[in-house]
Amino acid sequence: MKSYFYLLSILFLFSQCGESQRETDNQSVQQPGTSQLSPNIIILLADDLGYGDLSSYGNPVIHTPHLDAMASEGIRFTSYEAAPWCVPSRVELLTGRYMARVNLNGGTGADGTGGLPDEELTLAEGLKAAGYNTGMAGKWHLGYKEKKFLPTNHGFDSWLGLPYSNDYIKPYVQTDEPLVMYRDTTVAEYPVNQDSLTVKYTAEAIRFINEQHTEAKPFFFYLAYNMPHLPIHTTREFFGQSKAGLYGDVIQTIDWSVGQIRKTLEEKGLSENTIIFFASDNGPWQNAPDRMFEIPTTPEGSNWEKRGAGNKPWHVGTVGPLRGYKHTTYEGGTRVPAIICWPGTIQPAQVSDQLVANLDMYRTFLSLGGGTPPEHKVDGHDITPYLLGETDESPRKEFAYFINNLQAMRVGSWKLREMNGTTELFNVEVDSGEKYNRADEMPEMVSEIRSKMQQLAEEVGKAL
Repeated sequence: MKSYFYLLSILFLFSQCGESQRETDNQSVQQPGTSQLSPNIIILLADDLGYGDLSSYGNPVIHTPHLDAMASEGIRFTSYEAAPWCVPSRVELLTGRYMARVNLNGGTGADGTGGLPDEELTLAEGLKAAGYNTGMAGKWHLGYKEKKFLPTNHGFDSWLGLPYSNDYIKPYVQTDEPLVMYRDTTVAEYPVNQDSLTVKYTAEAIRFINEQHTEAKPFFFYLAYNMPHLPIHTTREFFGQSKAGLYGDVIQTIDWSVGQIRKTLEEKGLSENTIIFFASDNGPWQNAPDRMFEIPTTPEGSNWEKRGAGNKPWHVGTVGPLRGYKHTTYEGGTRVPAIICWPGTIQPAQVSDQLVANLDMYRTFLSLGGGTPPEHKVDGHDITPYLLGETDESPRKEFAYFINNLQAMRVGSWKLREMNGTTELFNVEVDSGEKYNRADEMPEMVSEIRSKMQQLAEEVGKAL
């Protein structure tokens, strides 16, 4: 009971923090050609969550009842693709473009001077122009050295979060740049208590939702969890609650967060006009470098006793039946759990093996919100007809895998990887573990996909 009231106190504190009076627009924003209000949109993005980390994706010991409920009430994707690591994944989600097309002009981690350029139309900017209130909590990682790079200068009305990954501190990264939490463009917390990050972000989401009104503007909220990126943290109340150790506790904290947000929507009468989308930015960091297992000499921003001596190799997720992990272009690095629900609109209990990508959510949500797409090239597809059951197939038939240069491409069920003089061809529909290289027996397929790769590489200015 004491733990319960502790969590409630944190939620209350952060729901009050940063309250601001915002003008409300009593005019409803309508979908073109319909009498329906544009839907509210919530994106929940985990960091380094593996394909096999949720119970709805087969994990036998980590229990995620709230995410499982989302899956049972909507669509659970089994072939959803993101980029292989943090920054490009967020670029693709928020701009609908392969990062190869976007010049950040420098790094976006600690001491990095780069950032998202003004010419990119973010999803928040597109929806704001269409009449949405917009808010964000969590990890940004798209620039911070200049205020123009921060979320509130890229379409978000408010932001509470970290400017980049939570490992940009000693001993994990040798930087003297302090890791701070921002509220909008000013520092709100230093040192950062990482134990309570997920709880604070959840409280910020609830605060934002509670400010909205059913007869006012629609809203877009983006919650980008720092977890379960190393170093992993959770509060006392969740410690030891799973059968999968600290990593499982962290995942179950995220699941709790999803439940709290959905409960708030229900209480506000907003559930049926709100789309909730959950995914991970990339696969688990199973190839984490040795620096991530250094033993910290301080509590890393924790306000309670250290849980053992630093990170452990098993403090990362699982890829289930897939091959590879974060920073690779095998499916374990890019295929992630993804769930979308929209009660009363998207048919429930669907499991989809259709190819869908982060890029597509940008174009889809912009379309559903009545936003105008940018004039420049967008790589995402509008999958609205597929979500609504008007078509049987996703419009996406191809997906490109970049790590600096273009390393691989999927066309239909076939995926070609070409690296270091090695050619690999997999049928990822029947061989999701990428065990069987079919390149020698299918030279025509290799040639066909290679030609598409060369064309895209030339278009974006990245060599094969």
